[in-house]
Amino acid sequence: MNFLNLKKLSILILLYILGSNSYAGWLDLNMPKGVTDISNEVYGLHMLILYICIGIGVVVFGAMFWSIWAHRKSRGVTPATFHESTKLEFIWTIVPFAILIGMAVPATKTLIKMYDTSESEIHIKITGYQWLWQYEYLNTDVSFYSKLSTPYKEIYNQKEKNVNYLQEVDNQLVLPINKKIRFLLTSNDVLHAWWVPDLALKKDAIPGYINEMAVVIKEPGIYRGRCAELCGRHHGFMPIVIKAVEQNDYEKWLANGGKAESTDLASTQK
Repeated sequence: MNFLNLKKLSILILLYILGSNSYAGWLDLNMPKGVTDISNEVYGLHMLILYICIGIGVVVFGAMFWSIWAHRKSRGVTPATFHESTKLEFIWTIVPFAILIGMAVPATKTLIKMYDTSESEIHIKITGYQWLWQYEYLNTDVSFYSKLSTPYKEIYNQKEKNVNYLQEVDNQLVLPINKKIRFLLTSNDVLHAWWVPDLALKKDAIPGYINEMAVVIKEPGIYRGRCAELCGRHHGFMPIVIKAVEQNDYEKWLANGGKAESTDLASTQK
């Protein structure tokens, strides 16, 4: 292999590595697919609209740059003298209308599903405080507060921050998978917002008012969120941690008064 071919190969390898890293970085910026049917539908809508916008951008900018290049003055092109076209006006009215309808129909179907809290099997009241959450499992005796448990030494840079910095709580919200869960959301003081991206859930917590939402989690695991409404000095210190478990484990946890078994304590903050 001569030097020129080696150089070309090196450039191709470098471009591949840079492209792979850029794609991985783009995935970090993109919204998550999540672990519910609704979150997957929301992700699908997001990507559909993204691709539509990319297509519109390619057509519009392509036509613009082609017109600039093909009809430049140096080529002696004479501009057209017409000032209207019924056909063109009809096209650029109908096409955007069809695009909007194509996006609105599936989006409306998903929104209807998101607001459907009927046939829920578990009901949990969530109350926002400055700066913690209270969870009450209705029709049971389980109720507790959940607040930030990140050590102060990490917050004040006296200790190395771990991977879940400001995303740890003392009491996780334990939920069963494959069960429809209804949340009743309110606030005790100011506006808060309960947001968990992996579940495609985000709803305002308003004092004196109750918002509703529902979810069916499909996969066990730890899912993290945060308050998404500026609520004061420690707004960034209101994490949400959900632990989704099998039904048997949930029933054991519930029977234990909402306390983790000793064997589970080691994994509480993972």
